[in-house]
Amino acid sequence: MRAILYPSEISGRVAAPPSKSMAHRALICAALAKGESRVLNLSASQDITATLAAMRLLGASAADMDAPECRRGAAAAYAHWSGERTVSGPGSLILKGTGGLPFAPVSGPVDCCESGSTLRFLIPLFSLTGAPVRFTGRGRLMERPQGVYARMFAERGLGFAQDADGITVRGALSAGEYTLAGNISSQFISGLLFALPLLSGASVIRITPPFESRSYVDLTLRALADFGVRAAFPDENTIAVPGGQTYRPCAYTVEGDYSQAAFLAVLGAARGGVAVTGLREDSLQGDRAILDILARCGARIIRTDGAALFEKSALRGTEIDLADCPDLGPVLMVLGALCKGETVIRNAARLRMKESDRIAAMEQELRKMGAELFSTQDTVTVRGGALHGADGLYGHNDHRVVMALAVAAYAAGVPAAIGGAEAVNKSWPDFFETVRALGGKVELTDE
Repeated sequence: MRAILYPSEISGRVAAPPSKSMAHRALICAALAKGESRVLNLSASQDITATLAAMRLLGASAADMDAPECRRGAAAAYAHWSGERTVSGPGSLILKGTGGLPFAPVSGPVDCCESGSTLRFLIPLFSLTGAPVRFTGRGRLMERPQGVYARMFAERGLGFAQDADGITVRGALSAGEYTLAGNISSQFISGLLFALPLLSGASVIRITPPFESRSYVDLTLRALADFGVRAAFPDENTIAVPGGQTYRPCAYTVEGDYSQAAFLAVLGAARGGVAVTGLREDSLQGDRAILDILARCGARIIRTDGAALFEKSALRGTEIDLADCPDLGPVLMVLGALCKGETVIRNAARLRMKESDRIAAMEQELRKMGAELFSTQDTVTVRGGALHGADGLYGHNDHRVVMALAVAAYAAGVPAAIGGAEAVNKSWPDFFETVRALGGKVELTDE
């Protein structure tokens, strides 16, 4: 799909999309619960569909799977790979959980599509079947590092084999002590946190400093607590996980997503008059840092009538640490291009192993628009300046790159065309509909 963007007057009030991070966690917990849970405010993205389809393989069932595939059909084209209907979005889903152990053997591979969260969250859980399980994926998913799990399985005499097409695990993880590096990905820690409470014995997870992205672990602990499961930090780098626990069903509402709302926030700070509803002020999301980052850049943000209003502001460069909010990287590079002076983004190395090398992709595409930026392995420096239009932009099969480039074009008031724009379906199928609701002129065509 090609998105053709035209200079537009941008303003209005829109809802933040549901948090993909919390939706993954809620669906997993609900699928493990003993009884039925209703998960509210779900969005029909590819990643969420992947997690839902995987949990059905583990034995969970959805009570209303005959509902329409998607409110506007944005994700329906991607249902073929899972063989399941997608969730309505934003909507709700009733899940009947497995009730905990024992799990039935899994028939067929677990297709994670391009979702790193699905893959890393579910490997420990699916190991508990005790039978061989094959995980497959798309795009760059199987290129993303899984050494933490490879070492963990090897240390326990269990099978873990990764090749270009997938990962096969053999044998069940057991209760006990686990030591994980804190600077690789919090997803490995969260994966253990979903599985270990189900085991009969107590477990301890020790995190080797530096402990980055802790906020994502806090999100997991909050989701576990909402479904009646206990785990806690007795100190800064240790998590105690009691065993023999049961997930309890509940009605769970997925909160608004600061990670996705960041695109709207940057657009509002550059153009003015964009109000975003549905963002919890007490959220544990690490990407809530977008508010502080924008404020340091001179943006005026007003909390009013249940919304965060982003007003047009004279923006200036600043220094940004991505250690706890790596998903903000692409849109922050755009923010740097819109600021006066220099913006330095540090601790950015993990961006190179996402759906694309997000640093290289954003450098390549923003330079087409006249931006001046350069990088090392771990740092990106952006010098602000006027952007111009470009009709040969490419999304690099990466939803955040597509959305960041769209923000750059609308914020600068220049025309642009982005190839591979269908990548937004991975996390925010309604992105371009939201842009239209703010007055953005966009034409979507087949490439």
